[in-house]
Amino acid sequence: MSVATFARLGTSNAYDNTIANLQTRQNNLSTLQEQMTSGKKITTPSDDPTGAAQAERALNRLARIATDQRALEAQRNSISQAESTLSDVTDTLQQIRDLANSAGNGSFTNSDRKTVALQIIGLRDRLISLANTQDANGQPLFSALGSALKPFEGPAISPDYSFNGLAGTSAGSTYSIPSTLDGESAFMLQPGRDAAFNAQPVSGSKLLTSGVTLVNSSAVTGNSYTISNMVLSGNTVTYDLQEKDANGAPVGAPTTNGPVSWSASAGFTVTGMSGLSLTVKGIPAGTDSIDVQPNSSVFATVDKAINGITNAANSTEANQAVSQALHNIDISLGRISAIRGQAGDLLNRADSITATNDKRNVEQEANRSRAEDMDMIKGVSQFQNQQTGYQAALQSYAQIQKLSLFNFIS
Repeated sequence: MSVATFARLGTSNAYDNTIANLQTRQNNLSTLQEQMTSGKKITTPSDDPTGAAQAERALNRLARIATDQRALEAQRNSISQAESTLSDVTDTLQQIRDLANSAGNGSFTNSDRKTVALQIIGLRDRLISLANTQDANGQPLFSALGSALKPFEGPAISPDYSFNGLAGTSAGSTYSIPSTLDGESAFMLQPGRDAAFNAQPVSGSKLLTSGVTLVNSSAVTGNSYTISNMVLSGNTVTYDLQEKDANGAPVGAPTTNGPVSWSASAGFTVTGMSGLSLTVKGIPAGTDSIDVQPNSSVFATVDKAINGITNAANSTEANQAVSQALHNIDISLGRISAIRGQAGDLLNRADSITATNDKRNVEQEANRSRAEDMDMIKGVSQFQNQQTGYQAALQSYAQIQKLSLFNFIS
């Protein structure tokens, strides 16, 4: 008995499975092609929900970094402009100093000194204008913790120059710097910190004084003083000292000081002014007196120089006004230099923050890339494999679809 031969014939189910396989391969191939075209392995969140969430977080952080950097650039521009303005202030003060120094020329007449004073007045006005400079957004560069649009106002509005704001510097953050500088610290003077006092002998006196020296900053009251009744006896001098408050009213009774050493070359030293000292040169007379008043600001320092030079009746008074002006302008230049140093520190800090933001950008861009970007080498390899598999499946289907009962019978 012979054994019947059986052949496996194609069925509807086999055809359906083959077509489904072909469609799956075709979809995979199409997906890979789309990913290679876009360079993204995630084209829709459904492709990889976790990866899509990671990419979205990275994009949000990149956006925040960009916002921080834009704000930093605005702050950097303001501080850079403020530093440049302080450079102009320094140049202007140096011009004032040179003019004041020239006024001490012994050959100058009263008219010559008044001409110099007029030049200084123009520079003083420029100084005030520079101190009130605004940035591109209309905000004062030296508004400190907040001020009026015009932080500095002069004696035409109040008895003395004033700063219309809150002194100090705002605190920066990890990724920002202050956008303004402390104008109060730059342009206003503090007796206990700067000791910028102006000593003015009575008109007609032949006395000259040094600049006021700071001895003990914590003891300085900021009041003014009058030195009078100077009596020279041999090599010693006694004098009366009267302290006055901000309104010029006496603070207590005058005190008699001395005797203190005196010499024709070195003069004598005035003590008794709280935390301050002053050297007086010349031969004191009983009618001589000296007023010692604090300078409230850089502008007041210049004003007193202008008044002293303008009203000097002789070369001695002119030399006194010049020496006081030079001493106090140097103090003011020191204040400006200190604030310029702070501006430089802020600009260096801005550069450091920018470098940090660049690193943050690189890090977050790497996170985003790992989450959603396609590995092109791996993608090409997968595409070629899928393409080969798809072609093989097509060829297999071409062979399978021929296996029908009718073909077998024929």
